[in-house]
Amino acid sequence: MAWVYLVIAGLFEVIWAIGLKYTNGFTKLLPSLITLAGMAISFGFLSWALKTLPIGTGYAVWTGIGALGTVLVGMLFLGEPRDIVRVIFILQIVGGMIGLKITSGH
Repeated sequence: MAWVYLVIAGLFEVIWAIGLKYTNGFTKLLPSLITLAGMAISFGFLSWALKTLPIGTGYAVWTGIGALGTVLVGMLFLGEPRDIVRVIFILQIVGGMIGLKITSGH
């Protein structure tokens, strides 16, 4: 169940990372509330996952999911570059997360 919690935490990290762009320095109310809620939910699920997962694995996978999701949203919906070099580096993040999962023993 810890891995499910970790994935949920990572998905909410994407929500708050993207939301952060639209808060305008926390001066816009609705984006700020969405961002803060995403942060709270993300940290909550991360803390539940870390009850049983090693901290290094959990934190690395959480940030990896957040980074991967945020980059993909940026590329697919926000007009960020989609060149092959970026895709190669994204795949390296995915490979690192898979490697951590395989070697974590959980």
